[in-house]
Amino acid sequence: MASVVQWIQGTRPRTLPNSIAPVIVGAAAAHHIDEFNALYTVLALVVSIALQIGVNYANDYSDGIRGTDDNRVGPFRLTGSGAAEPAKVRLAAFISLGVGALAGIALVALSGYWWMIAFGAVCVAGAWFYTGGKRPYGYAGLGEIAVFLFFGPAAVLGTLYVQTGEITGIGIGASIAMGSISAAVLVANNLRDIPTDAVSGKRTLAVVLGDKDTRRLYLALVAVPFLIALGMTVRVPYALLGFLAAPILLPAVRRVAAGRGGRDLIPVLQFTGIAMLAWAVLVSVGLFLD
Repeated sequence: MASVVQWIQGTRPRTLPNSIAPVIVGAAAAHHIDEFNALYTVLALVVSIALQIGVNYANDYSDGIRGTDDNRVGPFRLTGSGAAEPAKVRLAAFISLGVGALAGIALVALSGYWWMIAFGAVCVAGAWFYTGGKRPYGYAGLGEIAVFLFFGPAAVLGTLYVQTGEITGIGIGASIAMGSISAAVLVANNLRDIPTDAVSGKRTLAVVLGDKDTRRLYLALVAVPFLIALGMTVRVPYALLGFLAAPILLPAVRRVAAGRGGRDLIPVLQFTGIAMLAWAVLVSVGLFLD
């Protein structure tokens, strides 16, 4: 029987910046046009975190029963390690996704944007079918595109729209930044797993591109938020604060550029996630100060 600590490890805490950072910057974009709503922001944060935990448990379950995790390095896996029964891990995924759905319904009910129920349903389905179902899109090289969309435009612009009823240029820029660096986290994860994924038949984008081009893709993606921050200075000079996140990212960039592999890439996910959260907070401070 898995311990409480192991269940917490199964949520993959190091990935949670992917769900927190977009909501922070989306709320800041709403504040920038004087439409910030604290309750809506909290509910959006619950939705985002619950879906993130749900997809992590779903990946643990689906990859575990397929045998993809049998020889994989990286975070502890509940299913693959045999610490928890697959059915219980699947239930944990469903409960987490359910919590996200309920928070989303509450948010929709308060805001009155009922069409966003369909938007939320797409997000929940995207979380499950990443590695779940008969034809998971995560096994077809589409994971990075999905992460870009769900943790970029969906999370940032969803948080912005539900509070303001509109989409702004600042919001669009922030959503591209968040989507790019979120995708970079997955690129680093899949770069680490190229050897085992190729053997197990998990055809990720990293497997398709190969080691060298995957590293180039990571370096390109992590540069995007800083280019966006520079572009934002046309309207928000304080957006330059986002560059203070660069030193946090530097150790990850060095490891990827130096050709490190296996367990040496595990810290890359952590540094990239922390840099993402730092960028979101710093740029949000800039938006609040403007």
